[in-house]
Amino acid sequence: MSAEPASGSVPARRGRPGYDQATVLRRAIDVFNRQGYDATSMGDLARELGLTKSAIYHHVPSKEHLLAAALDEALDALDSTVTAIAATSRQPAEARLRAAIHSSVEILVDHLPAVTLLLRARGNSEVEQAALERRRAIDGVLADLVRDACREGTLRDDIDPELISRLLFGMVNSSVEWFHPGGSVDARVLADAITGIAFDGLTRG
Repeated sequence: MSAEPASGSVPARRGRPGYDQATVLRRAIDVFNRQGYDATSMGDLARELGLTKSAIYHHVPSKEHLLAAALDEALDALDSTVTAIAATSRQPAEARLRAAIHSSVEILVDHLPAVTLLLRARGNSEVEQAALERRRAIDGVLADLVRDACREGTLRDDIDPELISRLLFGMVNSSVEWFHPGGSVDARVLADAITGIAFDGLTRG
């Protein structure tokens, strides 16, 4: 049985047997990552699925809808998690910041293809521009946590909070270039390592 489509997913359309919406989206993300979104046509997607160019429109209305669904998959997971952690005022800001970074790594691993596509978005379309705007909003939430932690005295205050948040997310995002599910490093180990290095450094205390 296919899963219920998530918010922002490809709209349900009557398709030919053999492909549900989730499968079409997964295969489309793979093609977008492999050859680039701008260089991919609906004909390319049809060939990937073993369909004719006209038949693929029984499954999706356009490649832009697929891109929007893919970017929303990554952004919805990040946005909901980071926002929820930031709003947990019972914990100090530094603890929330650690949790946000740790969870961001786990989301990256769980949604690796979609996150990879998100990180390659350059704003060449309205869909990508909207995604980048959402990314900036998430960066802003993280930067606010950094500022709060600086005010609490748990983080150094001689580095601009926005720069710190960019460096933290940069460390997380760089994992898409080398991390492979099922490899020698699993999600928990990766999340613990990045969080530990970011907050505790590499030198022995």
